[in-house]
Amino acid sequence: MVTECGGVNTEQFEKVRAGRGFFAALDQSGGSTPKALEEYGVGRDRYTSDDQMFDLVHAMRTRVITNAAFDGSRILAAILFLQTMERTIEGVPSAQYLWETKNVVPFLKVDLGLAAEQDDVQLMKPIDTLDDQLERANRHGIFGTKMRSVIKDANEAGIAAIVDQQFEYADRIRAAGLVPIIEPEVSISSPHKEQAETMLRDAIAKHVAALPADARVMVKITIPTQPGLYGELASDPRVLRVVALSGGYSRDEACALLARDRTLIASFSRALLEGLTEGQTDEEFTATLEHSVAEIYRASVDKQPA
Repeated sequence: MVTECGGVNTEQFEKVRAGRGFFAALDQSGGSTPKALEEYGVGRDRYTSDDQMFDLVHAMRTRVITNAAFDGSRILAAILFLQTMERTIEGVPSAQYLWETKNVVPFLKVDLGLAAEQDDVQLMKPIDTLDDQLERANRHGIFGTKMRSVIKDANEAGIAAIVDQQFEYADRIRAAGLVPIIEPEVSISSPHKEQAETMLRDAIAKHVAALPADARVMVKITIPTQPGLYGELASDPRVLRVVALSGGYSRDEACALLARDRTLIASFSRALLEGLTEGQTDEEFTATLEHSVAEIYRASVDKQPA
């Protein structure tokens, strides 16, 4: 394997940095899995334990990842939940399958959920397992990580605390040879969304400016009210890519907004899986996924006037 400094695979590095396409976020964890399964047509009466629940969601993810519509010509990377990374797809470890079979770069979600709201934000719960997760991630050939916190309103102290926490963990992740995605999501229902986004952009820019010249981080944000808000940040060589979450918008809404922002590509979860159900025939499933992938890909690469 050809490597970049810090052990990063250079082929993966270039795909993430400059590839045409988007990220698939397949990282629903214990808290969000029941809803994801319900939308897939698998009710809570189908499982009585976490093990059974995770078996069912892994079957769903396997059906998505092995489908012909899911491949590296349009999907640059996939973000996995720890349980998914530790399992296999067609007998091959999940991250290895993604890269070697699908040419999709594997990332790992490392946060452990959100703390209680304070100062109009929800920080991440302490990631007590981070060192163990990073060791496992390196063993599985993971390229980078993702961690999410949430901003509810334009509170400067809260936003500063979120960005401080994200970059503190990002330093540890970089030290382990992985590329961190920081994800400070601004709620689309925030009463002062645009102001919150400007505060967030400025706080992230301040931290990025303090990074060493050879540092690499990524940023995952809500599609901003002002197109191009993150343009200057995206052009900083220390920022490998800026990606956007769908954030509660429908796929059509999210794609329409994304197409007007030249700075961003998608990193969609629920919007990617929208319309897929367990009861679909293989033909129906493939047609639905193909439509979703094609729409998100166009919004990521075929930009419209703002």
